[in-house]
Amino acid sequence: MKFDYIIIGAGSAGCALANRLSADGRSQVALLEAGGRDLNPWIHIPVGYFKTMGNSSTDWCYNAEADAGLNGRAIPWPRGKVLGGSSSINGLLYVRGQPDDFNHWQQLGNKGWGWKDVLPLFKRAEHWEGAEAPERGKNGPLNVSENKVDRDIVTAWVDSAVAAGYKRTLDYNGEDQEGVGYFQMTMKNGQRCSSAVAYLKPARRRKNLHIITHAHAEKLLFKGKSCVGVQARINGISQDVYAGREVILSAGAIGSPQLLMVSGIGAASELAAHGIEVKNDLPGVGKNMQDHLQARPIFKTTASTINLEINNIFKRMRIALIYAASRSGPMAMAVSLGTGFLKSDPALDRPDIQFHIQPFSADSPSKGPHAFSAFTASVLQLRPESTGTLSLRSASMHDDPVIRPNYLATQTDCDTIVRGIQIARSLCDYEPIKSLITEEYAPGKNIGRDDTDGILNWARDTATTIYHPTGTCKMGQDNMAVVDERLRVHGIQGLRVADASIMPFITSGNTNAPVIMIGEKASDMIMEDAA
Repeated sequence: MKFDYIIIGAGSAGCALANRLSADGRSQVALLEAGGRDLNPWIHIPVGYFKTMGNSSTDWCYNAEADAGLNGRAIPWPRGKVLGGSSSINGLLYVRGQPDDFNHWQQLGNKGWGWKDVLPLFKRAEHWEGAEAPERGKNGPLNVSENKVDRDIVTAWVDSAVAAGYKRTLDYNGEDQEGVGYFQMTMKNGQRCSSAVAYLKPARRRKNLHIITHAHAEKLLFKGKSCVGVQARINGISQDVYAGREVILSAGAIGSPQLLMVSGIGAASELAAHGIEVKNDLPGVGKNMQDHLQARPIFKTTASTINLEINNIFKRMRIALIYAASRSGPMAMAVSLGTGFLKSDPALDRPDIQFHIQPFSADSPSKGPHAFSAFTASVLQLRPESTGTLSLRSASMHDDPVIRPNYLATQTDCDTIVRGIQIARSLCDYEPIKSLITEEYAPGKNIGRDDTDGILNWARDTATTIYHPTGTCKMGQDNMAVVDERLRVHGIQGLRVADASIMPFITSGNTNAPVIMIGEKASDMIMEDAA
């Protein structure tokens, strides 16, 4: 089995790469995915994330280690294991990030990654259904729609935030992210538009694109300091797959560093502990892990919410019929509808917290919604200072790595999450939402609004990931960088990384859109270097 290019991982970036690299018909491209095809119908129904997360046929079902920042709790870390990767099981939310995020990457020495460089790639990727604007694309494969599900409680929250003095934004994906409004989502005609739907579906019949599912990469193959292929377990049989030009890792912020390490690329001392021969001593592999931690204030309400609308089989049947007939209703709903990108301190020059407003509430998705009507005002810190690590549990890709997020490890992170929770509570003092709230369920009346210690401890007891792991193969030139500005692994020929792991700093918001952009940019650089 020999191809020009091997892409390992059919996630948000990998699908974009597979489409672009195979488009001219001249290169033989293999896309290896450890999971299966995206045949599960719940993948394509927007609300299906309740069924696909935690399902071992579509989710790697990783678990982080006990974390001191979470008062010793160990939390699940879902990641997609199917064509489309996490874009097939995520909440469908489309957020590019702030222009300053990318300008910062460039200021770190990563030439070509500034906002003016990446904006054309965001535009190229998307088909924006909203109003035409200079910053938006109309001809791309990824369908991005405006919110089409109207919920009174979400509208009331947005209006109340405006009454509190925050500005309204019609497009947080333009030059200025700040404000409150409604989420944009990767959806088309009431169905999920994953990276697989956007990029693989139109390319499937190309004779030079070989999509190989149930292909779990086990280790990279080398000839001296050149990567020449990968050993993969394909349908239960280990096989060697060779690349004539390049191997591109798009296995995500967990899979890519793990595969590098088991193949001998990482901190020499850590590899030696597992008996792994060192191909290149790169101490930054698996370091610099960043994630968004969400705290979830919940408020009981007199307004109708999903909690009560699905509390018996007849109501659920009615919702299913509405979706079957018109691709609308609660089943066509992204995980969050309202959003806000706000400053925890007015003195800041740009937003540092984000809200996800959800017309339902639950202690955890697996337990189902509460028995009472309520909404959730989830809040997170956009650019946490705390960084974690990913390390090997063994020398085998078939053993999950050790994930240590290290949440809330700095004073800034603690102060910011507390302030975000305080803002969530204070917004409920404004109309029209004030009249719709009957009780604050969480944190609850026993924790005062000025009780910063109590609020922080509640966050440590209850906060969870919002599924944005990044940074574990960071781009740069310093001694902890793993790839250069063209995503080539330092010290190794023929090997690149293109996924969320290359982010030197996490972007300000949900990460699916930036990762697709990374796949688009990587394809350009690969084709330029091959010319």
